[in-house]
Amino acid sequence: MGKAVLLVAVAAFGWSAAAQAQNTSATPAPVIDVHMHAIDDAPWAVPVCPNQARFEASDPKNGPEASFGWSHEECSPKLYPAPKGQYRAMVLAEMERLNVRGVVFGKVEDVKAWAAASPARVIPGTAFGPVATSDPAKELKMLEVAFTKDGFKVMGEIGLQYENISPSDLRVDQYFALAEKLDIPVAIHMGTGGSGRANVYMPGYRGSMGNPLLLEDLLARHPKLRVQVMHAGYPMIDNMLTVLQANSHVYVDIAGLIWSYPRKEVNRYIERLVDAGFGDRVMFGTDQLAWPGLMAYSIGLIQNADYLAPEQKRDILYNNAARFLRLDAK
Repeated sequence: MGKAVLLVAVAAFGWSAAAQAQNTSATPAPVIDVHMHAIDDAPWAVPVCPNQARFEASDPKNGPEASFGWSHEECSPKLYPAPKGQYRAMVLAEMERLNVRGVVFGKVEDVKAWAAASPARVIPGTAFGPVATSDPAKELKMLEVAFTKDGFKVMGEIGLQYENISPSDLRVDQYFALAEKLDIPVAIHMGTGGSGRANVYMPGYRGSMGNPLLLEDLLARHPKLRVQVMHAGYPMIDNMLTVLQANSHVYVDIAGLIWSYPRKEVNRYIERLVDAGFGDRVMFGTDQLAWPGLMAYSIGLIQNADYLAPEQKRDILYNNAARFLRLDAK
């Protein structure tokens, strides 16, 4: 057994323990993951400690990669990247085992490959961008074909924050106008970008462009637009609550946030959303990347949340997303 395969096998034991709650019956209760990515391999990925306790400071003299914030602490379980060429198969197997349907984002052809491999599990999503290098006419035509002919269901992931662009910027309004016209929900990255993001490899990234209040002009121009705020606008909870209160078509996902920050902080953020009265608009997600065990681990965090009632857990894990995506009841 190769070292990479051995690491995955060892990690899988930890994933099973973390996700034990959803495997107590022959058919686990259904889950919808509203934030996944159609990648095959992630050569940049390293083993990670989910819900790491701290983000380490860096010194610029040591180079940009030292600033990304991965902790060097030991942990259990530690999540390991899939062996080369095995990521998609391993993630789809996890989705089958855990009874998960997922919204998978990426380039049209990449997402089609995922959907072809598991049509019952994959809900296709795609988007425009990057804005700096896009041909708007070409992008709009591609999106219209994807949503009217190719079965795509969500416009996302929209990563304007990585380009220092507000979602209300008129340069991108035509894409949102198309989504409103076609009645397609949009998923916009807002909030966390990972520790040290701006001084690693995305110098255009701005935390300020993740402010949920930047959505207000967009929502005023397109009152029928359904919006999924990715990462729940973390850590700007007060602004996120303001937007949710003012705009009842807005939902949030807790992807990325759920596993990449200290558990106490994650629970506090989700609990605040629920306690403020927005438990019916919080959707489960992983931001599934590189590590096949991420899904089981993240589901376990919701299932074991003692501050959530059983019906609130089902809302987050399934019901809210089913309503947002308008899935067929059967």
